[in-house]
Amino acid sequence: MHRILKKAGPLLRLLHTQYLKKPRPYRYGGIRVVVNPGVFFPRFIFSTRIMLDYLNGLELSGKNVLDLGAGCGILGLLAASKGARVVATDISPLATENIRQNAARNHLTLDIIRSDLFESIPRQPFDWILVTPPYYPKDPVDFPEMAWYCGKEFGYFVRLFPQLKEFISPGTEIRMILSEDCNFGRIRDIAAGSGWEMTPVLEKKSWGEKNFIYRITLRSGSS
Repeated sequence: MHRILKKAGPLLRLLHTQYLKKPRPYRYGGIRVVVNPGVFFPRFIFSTRIMLDYLNGLELSGKNVLDLGAGCGILGLLAASKGARVVATDISPLATENIRQNAARNHLTLDIIRSDLFESIPRQPFDWILVTPPYYPKDPVDFPEMAWYCGKEFGYFVRLFPQLKEFISPGTEIRMILSEDCNFGRIRDIAAGSGWEMTPVLEKKSWGEKNFIYRITLRSGSS
């Protein structure tokens, strides 16, 4: 089944694009969003729902949370609804505007920043950093494709892991979700090159595809 899904990946991304030619609603619990054209739509991709379920089980009241690459903002909105102070970022202006609209719809306050990874985020330590990355190895040609493609040479991850160190404290928890559809070995090696370890904390299978949530920690002696 996984091989079938992997071969269907390009078709699924095309269908995703076609379906999103007009705004579409999405809901998780009491959080209701509308996903605008050009913004990643979570309904057909299992990773967002898995991260939402995981996040829903955490105690986040009073925590500083970074939703990195927030898309329509639903992860950050859920965290804010649980009492967290949330910074939600995305490289796409389509996404950051969509987050503003969805925050207003849900009467929640988020600090929304357009940023290429950490570039425009004021330096600060976060209690939680949530990463739902693109991982297909192709160079994106526009903002919508940046939600899917990490660059032919995995440039997203090459830049991500060194920058992470500037936004953590000793107690920071970092979580990243990846599908078995990605080249995990390459991503793990890039992380290790910057002193990070990736440890699976959750595995979930949906429609024959496994998704993994990883805890990302600095190796002893790395700084």
